Amino acid sequence: MADIGRLLNSNIPGTGTTVIKLLIFLVIIVAGVIIAKIARLYTRRILKEKIPSETLVATEKVTYYTIIIIAVIVALPYVGVSLSGLLVAGGVLGIVIGFASQTVVSNLISGFFLIAEKPIKIGDGVNIGDVSGVVKDIKILSTTIRTWDGVYVRLPNEKVFTSNIQNYVAHVARRFGYKIGISYGDDAEKAVNIIKNLLEEHPLILKEPAPQIFVEELGDSSVNLNIKIWAPSSEWYSVYTEMLWKIKVALEKEGIEIPFPQRVVWMAGKK
Repeated sequence: MADIGRLLNSNIPGTGTTVIKLLIFLVIIVAGVIIAKIARLYTRRILKEKIPSETLVATEKVTYYTIIIIAVIVALPYVGVSLSGLLVAGGVLGIVIGFASQTVVSNLISGFFLIAEKPIKIGDGVNIGDVSGVVKDIKILSTTIRTWDGVYVRLPNEKVFTSNIQNYVAHVARRFGYKIGISYGDDAEKAVNIIKNLLEEHPLILKEPAPQIFVEELGDSSVNLNIKIWAPSSEWYSVYTEMLWKIKVALEKEGIEIPFPQRVVWMAGKK
């Protein structure tokens, strides 16, 4: 039998070399699959708490299949497949696909940058370009915003990444303010103390940075007070609406008038 095997091999030039190359091909493919699975596992572990589940699944697939494709490309020459023809065909196909999918690729890359940089997160109140609202989802190609009116808007990630992003809750505290006018006949210092005491009683208004209350302008019809307040970013709007009404009620209770615009008209020839 050994003689027959040697005889067969002698009639098939390069058989031993072919078997070795086939084994190398299989080893590369198997190694590629193993590496791809390990990379997929580590991708999940690293990004599990950082990105939405849908985005995580897509990222895992991209990582896995990218490594598989690289392994196949490396292994093909060992089974006699020339890469030169594939490269030419792939280059032409790549140019066609590149023109056709330029926007898709740009959105994909922007999506990865958004995930890495994290200028916004799900649940954040933001303003992106001309769209304001709450971030509801961040995917590989697009980001979904629910506007303050309850309308859902899908923004391409390229637009999100290249726009000026205002994140209203990225910082733990947010400042807001009012401009309130009082009558010229009222005591401005008394009005300031009334407002200051009112702000000090509210549990959600921060002591540091402390509120600021000062006379900003002597207007046509009123002495204008400027009030600046810091509150937790998650609660600022409720504090804003609540305190505006409480300040009005407190001033009126103490007899301080918030005047409406008025104008004095002098008639010529009359005293």
